Amino acid sequence: MGTVIQIVQHLQPGGIETLVLDLASLTSQKHKVFIISLESDKSRALANWPRLNNFSKQLIFLNKKAGWRLKLFTDLIKLFHNLNPDIVHTHHIGPLIYGGLAARMAGVQCLVHTEHDAWHLDSFKRRILQRLAFKLTNPHLVADAKHVAYALAKRMPRCKPIVIPNGININHFVPGNKVEARHKLNLPLQEKIIGCAARLEPVKGHRYLLSALITLDDDIHLALAGIGQEKESLMKQAQNLNISHRVHFLGHVNNMLSFYQSLDVFCLPSLCEGLPLSPLEAQSCGVPVVVTRTGGSPESTCSTTGLIVEPRQTSELAFALKTMCSTQQHSDPREFVKKHGDVRMMIKAYENIYNT
Repeated sequence: MGTVIQIVQHLQPGGIETLVLDLASLTSQKHKVFIISLESDKSRALANWPRLNNFSKQLIFLNKKAGWRLKLFTDLIKLFHNLNPDIVHTHHIGPLIYGGLAARMAGVQCLVHTEHDAWHLDSFKRRILQRLAFKLTNPHLVADAKHVAYALAKRMPRCKPIVIPNGININHFVPGNKVEARHKLNLPLQEKIIGCAARLEPVKGHRYLLSALITLDDDIHLALAGIGQEKESLMKQAQNLNISHRVHFLGHVNNMLSFYQSLDVFCLPSLCEGLPLSPLEAQSCGVPVVVTRTGGSPESTCSTTGLIVEPRQTSELAFALKTMCSTQQHSDPREFVKKHGDVRMMIKAYENIYNT
């Protein structure tokens, strides 16, 4: 049994972090797995995300502060010498720089790096930094979506990532009783409900979703699962639009299965994305989705049951949501996820890299 160390910037509820936990859980029979979070401390992370308690003994927090921290390299090198990993797997640029370089200096043979989006490479400074990191660490490079692989290759022609699409646990995310799910979340029982699960941050585009809601029928409500810095401004926007009674801010939702099961339509109106998990999770529960044409979002959407709109286009988003709410579905989006978004396919692909 080999040792795998995954490294992330932080362990807060989100797509990358959920994928890392799934990867750790489903590879634990073949590998001893640890997860290093560069930022935050353990007690705070466990309090903010109860799911982490299932991995408590595997978690290591380095409590990194803002800015560059040279001491982090020596801390990681010591950890690698103590844990003697066979594989180090980094996610995103910060973990690649710190964890990738430290792994190479510690003599780790197998380094895997996954890029989860490419929009950060629009910055010239970040492109230079990433090119240097790739050159110094020479990892097995993975992109989580075809769009991300294309963007990487376009901006850094020498990069040749393989594509391993993100996957979700289709045995967990299953259709269920809508009324029971709404009771659990204290949501209205009779109205149509559009749901969105995403951090309340500007890049997720919630403000366009609120603006679209005012053009929809009064019996259509919106349920928002997630926390973030935009909460107060979004609540104020809802108040100004006189739709506060139709917008349900649920905060961090531990029972995401019930959240998806409570919905009629799921919407992710992001301005930038990698390959998001939430549309896959919703569709696995039988819920059709509306997403924006950004990053890998279209790749995560069933073309038969879902709709794709341009980002920042409120009228187009409103029309798609109105269409979805008024159309009876004759196909099941779950079938799409079974074929294209099963986490077991993702695990098998990563295992093939781990075993090289």
